[in-house]
Amino acid sequence: MTDILIVEDNKELSMLLRDFLEAEGYVVSVADSGEKALHLYEKYGARLVVLDIMLPGMDGFAVCARIRENSDTPILIVSAKVDKEDKLNGLILGADDYIEKPYDIDILIAKIRGIFKRRLALDEISSDNLVLNRADRTVKKDGKPVDMTAKEFELLELFIENKGKVLNKDYIFNRIWGSDSFSEQQTLTVHIKWLRQKIEEEPKNPQRIQTVWGVGYKFV
Repeated sequence: MTDILIVEDNKELSMLLRDFLEAEGYVVSVADSGEKALHLYEKYGARLVVLDIMLPGMDGFAVCARIRENSDTPILIVSAKVDKEDKLNGLILGADDYIEKPYDIDILIAKIRGIFKRRLALDEISSDNLVLNRADRTVKKDGKPVDMTAKEFELLELFIENKGKVLNKDYIFNRIWGSDSFSEQQTLTVHIKWLRQKIEEEPKNPQRIQTVWGVGYKFV
């Protein structure tokens, strides 16, 4: 996934901003029209969109509205349109911030860092050496990626959110598979075994996902 999608029809400005952001370690894509921006966004995604308003064809307000139909991706509008009505329109359509051109590149990058920091705090949950990222559905153990299936990820997310609580097997099964699922509870047992193999130091002597006999499981 792209970190930042820059939507700007001024090539010199977009290349300058791209160079600064790549020097900060971000993966950056650039589009010079609203149509190209939506194509790139739908194909590759983005963790943040830096969006100009005055674009050829589809303007930035329309791009903002389209992205907001199905996503809460942060949108930072950067525009020479400085009227109060334009700013209000951008914010009403769902932009997270609105910066006037010309801007100070250091201030813009500081705002971008702030957005990523706030979003990271919402997206990530952790427990000791495990870090789970809801945004890209990844898990790291001791800083190293751990491959997980969708159900293993959802199980671990449920356990971390309820750390220290005893969760009934029926409750876990219904949360992850749904009460109308055709799967059987044995499926839960198998997935617990797989998850232990990936996060426990000794899977046969689990310390993180503990069995509470006759009830369910507790994550510690």
